[in-house]
Amino acid sequence: MSDERHLVVDRIKCDGRGLCAEILPELIRLDDWGYPILKPGPIPEHLRPLAERAIDDCPVLAIAMRRAEKRS
Repeated sequence: MSDERHLVVDRIKCDGRGLCAEILPELIRLDDWGYPILKPGPIPEHLRPLAERAIDDCPVLAIAMRRAEKRS
């Protein structure tokens, strides 16, 4: 059984500082206003430590990691 996780952004909390994209440019890019655009799909295992750092370092707690929902 896999433990796929995805990044999610709370667009209400996010204030567009862009720190997440600096930490994890492999999965996060910024739009024209500085708000994150997440690469779709699961977080690769080798990038999980950086994803956790991006989450922990977000000054407004707008980014999180969620388990992938199973489809039946």
